[in-house]
Amino acid sequence: MEFALQEWLSLVIRWLHLAAGIAWIGSSFYFIWLDLSLRQADGLPAGVHGESWSVHGGGFYRVQKYLVAPERMPAELHWFKYESYFTWLSGFLLLAVMYYWSAESFLIDPGKLTLAPWQAIGLSLAFLAAGWVVYDLICRSPLGRNTGVLAVIVFVLVVVLGWALDQVFSGRAAFLHVGALIGTMMTGNVFFVIIPNQKKVVADLTAGREPDPALGQQAKQRSVHNNYLTLPVLVMMVSSHYPLLYAPGRGWIVIGFIVVIGGVVRHFFNTMHAGGRGGALAWQWPAATALTLLLIVLVGWRPAGESAEVPVIGAPEALAIVQIRCTTCHSAAPSDEDFEEAPGGLRFDEIAEIRANAPRVLSQTVLTDAMPLGNKTGMTEEERAALGRWIRAGMPDEAE
Repeated sequence: MEFALQEWLSLVIRWLHLAAGIAWIGSSFYFIWLDLSLRQADGLPAGVHGESWSVHGGGFYRVQKYLVAPERMPAELHWFKYESYFTWLSGFLLLAVMYYWSAESFLIDPGKLTLAPWQAIGLSLAFLAAGWVVYDLICRSPLGRNTGVLAVIVFVLVVVLGWALDQVFSGRAAFLHVGALIGTMMTGNVFFVIIPNQKKVVADLTAGREPDPALGQQAKQRSVHNNYLTLPVLVMMVSSHYPLLYAPGRGWIVIGFIVVIGGVVRHFFNTMHAGGRGGALAWQWPAATALTLLLIVLVGWRPAGESAEVPVIGAPEALAIVQIRCTTCHSAAPSDEDFEEAPGGLRFDEIAEIRANAPRVLSQTVLTDAMPLGNKTGMTEEERAALGRWIRAGMPDEAE
């Protein structure tokens, strides 16, 4: 019996990652909605900030929130933490299986920085750890007391880290690592701040002490951060399916756009859940749409005359480029040790196969440097330009 160990590990861990992530995002979005939907009402118990009524599954629910804590501990208290922990742990395992196991293909780009696999893995771990430490220090500093200032600083931090990652790793790995960095910040918030603060409140209640209101305020701040960072991190985690995002030299700007667009969309829902109406809800979707259109223009922009200066090659020359640079993986019999069969079932052994998949070749090899993976075959910019010019010219048989 024969089975592909790496593929099966990737599938099983990814399944776990998706399940845990959906559970975490669902609970996170629900509690932010719940917090924003609280309303004052007559007759609420002392210390209750507000209550929210909802209907679901044939029943009515009445939820009340204590701004600090109730007078005594309830008999049963539900905690929400393992969704976050398992999301991060499964995500890190997936990073190891996909990017560390096959570092030469998925992590390292020799055109940017020549690294041994162990060096690339070490840098990856260092970025994840340093990202959390710097973020946490900023939040705990006096700058963290101003919500607006803190939001701008965190945005700049993510963009700067994205730029640095893009200088070291392949575009695919850089975007994935930005998502992993944000995910690490989010789980770090749960593990190091939100849950410990909640445990301190519980301990104070159990001991008959008055809990410190600052603990809840700090935990809520981090929870709101997680809420606004969720939509951008989702795009980063699926970015490998859209290599057009890895605009050469502009990846860090694309990351900035994604963070802002995701935050604006999330702000719309948060404002609506808080009871905002009229002008408070009038600007988010137009702004997100305008920013998305600007992002499309940014990704698609190329210097004037870039392709016109490249002569149109013929089918034999195009086939030769692809066979030298691409068929180590995309072939009926791949020679790359990381692949037992052609990725995605794409084979470029014949010119007809290249023509049939020309849009993919243009997107992943010409418009971006996503392929070849890690540029292990050393494809040059001249070859990319020539291949792009041939595709745009209608893929002629003879050179013009």
